[in-house]
Amino acid sequence: MKVLVAEDDAETRDYIERGLRELGHAVTTAADGRDAMFLATGEPFDAIILDRMLPVLDGMTILRSIRSAGIATPVLMLTALARVEDRVEGLEAGADDYLVKPFAFTELTARLNALSRRPAAVAAETVLRAGDVEMDLLKREVRRGGQRIDIQAREFALLEQLIRNAGRVVTRTMLLERVWNFHFDPKTNIVETHISRLRSKLNAGSDRDRIQTVRGAGYLFDADA
Repeated sequence: MKVLVAEDDAETRDYIERGLRELGHAVTTAADGRDAMFLATGEPFDAIILDRMLPVLDGMTILRSIRSAGIATPVLMLTALARVEDRVEGLEAGADDYLVKPFAFTELTARLNALSRRPAAVAAETVLRAGDVEMDLLKREVRRGGQRIDIQAREFALLEQLIRNAGRVVTRTMLLERVWNFHFDPKTNIVETHISRLRSKLNAGSDRDRIQTVRGAGYLFDADA
């Protein structure tokens, strides 16, 4: 495989590079996030081993950027952060696997081989549609019935979660975790307030409310024509 190794610790980086080369892989290395981003977006790789805590640009920023750009290269995130919350955050940001330091090289290669056996990923969605609502994830634009709607960044993230789960109930807890990165209940009406604002903007000029409140459960985006 052609592998990009982005790791700022020279000893760890050389250890991985040497081991992968001995197994016959072609290895390119980067010691900071800027070089890693340049390489990951500039040439094709079969896999990326990405340290989470890189200088200049951190691994999470790189991961989110390449996924937003539609780059589906399998990413094995390598990090010393071992909390469940850290692993979940990395996986939800687009990592395909997560390996905690210190690690055994045999486990790293086993995980890398497993990634290589996965079917090729389809291109990442850049436009979401549900009913008469359309979201352009790259341009960060929302339209309903062809008319552009100006919404704030948090409202955009909230709407994205609703549309990705169109026809299914999204709970308040899910929205707190995915939109605000809260893993606790802040005991405020932050979700309700943003839903109200989003609903007002989305329904302007229309007599059909796409965002339904399911009492005692959460919210549901009505995607019917």
